[in-house]
Amino acid sequence: MKRRLYSSRNIRFLRFFDQKNLGSLPRVLICSIILISFFYSMPQIIDFTKNENVEYQNNSKTILAYTLNNKIVNQEDDQVLNENDLLVDIFSLNELETDTVRLNAATIKQLFEDTNYTLEDVRKKKLVKPVALTLLPNEIKKIENSKKRKEFFIQIVLPLILKENNNIRLDRKRLFSIINKSNNTNLEKKWLEKKYKQYGVPSKDLSVLKIRMDEVPVSLALAQAAKETGWGTSRFAQEGNALFGQWTWSGEGLKPKDSDKNEGHKVMKFNVLQASVRAYQRNLNTHSSYKAFRKARAKLRDEGKSLDSLILSKFLDEYAQTGEKYVEVLQQIIKQNNLKDFDDAKLLPSSIELESLI
Repeated sequence: MKRRLYSSRNIRFLRFFDQKNLGSLPRVLICSIILISFFYSMPQIIDFTKNENVEYQNNSKTILAYTLNNKIVNQEDDQVLNENDLLVDIFSLNELETDTVRLNAATIKQLFEDTNYTLEDVRKKKLVKPVALTLLPNEIKKIENSKKRKEFFIQIVLPLILKENNNIRLDRKRLFSIINKSNNTNLEKKWLEKKYKQYGVPSKDLSVLKIRMDEVPVSLALAQAAKETGWGTSRFAQEGNALFGQWTWSGEGLKPKDSDKNEGHKVMKFNVLQASVRAYQRNLNTHSSYKAFRKARAKLRDEGKSLDSLILSKFLDEYAQTGEKYVEVLQQIIKQNNLKDFDDAKLLPSSIELESLI
């Protein structure tokens, strides 16, 4: 805004000099003094404008505030959380597309048909077509048949969850490669520094990073998305692409209609669904509220077992204010909808690089 204002001021100066009545010397001298003063002040103006733009950019990032239910994060010895470091890749993903087109339900269904993408086929072959949508269709609320609505929601969200798990799996593969080497290259050291920041490990403890850099079971993520959005019908999901109901205390977000006036929290708002999924996984992998969840997941890894959503869901009682009741609801959603069928699904094109690492 400031830069645009000063550009228009330059235009006014040029128009002023173009007038025929500027032939007199006094007017020329006065205008020269004004113009010199203006350019003399430009460095201060530019510096002020830059500072304001930086402040604005920083404030815009607080839209993705990290905390969920607690405004103040309980810090651990190995967890001094820096929000910008933790979510920098989420900020960049969220800013990629701000003018995406919302496809209607009929168009999406036709897209699924054209690509032969059905949940029945996924359950049999364990392969998912890489159909990545950026927004939920408004018409999902009008699908009266609950079974069809649920299946449609799963079809939309499943590829997004698998994509983020793939990203983590590749990172985990690289981490294991680094751990198993006696000497690391400068490129590997820089990559480690980046991941220490993203996963909130200022102690630079590889064992801590290994525990945090891990996947969230697909069935668990699907169940939480279903619960938090009412299978894609909630206002937060429709208006803010918020699949997991994460809270923010600053910046832009969606205010819950039934919230107390004194409560300052809002529900995080995202430009694209993929950013919501990534923020959710980063939250479970770094927030102090889910340390027990990560510990239980690491135990399953050490025992050579698969990541069981019914076991790990027990450690998400702090995700919602309803506590144990929330866990019961998640487990019920997983069982009733056979969501564990998707835990070993792979996103096409399949790759040996993405095989699970224990």
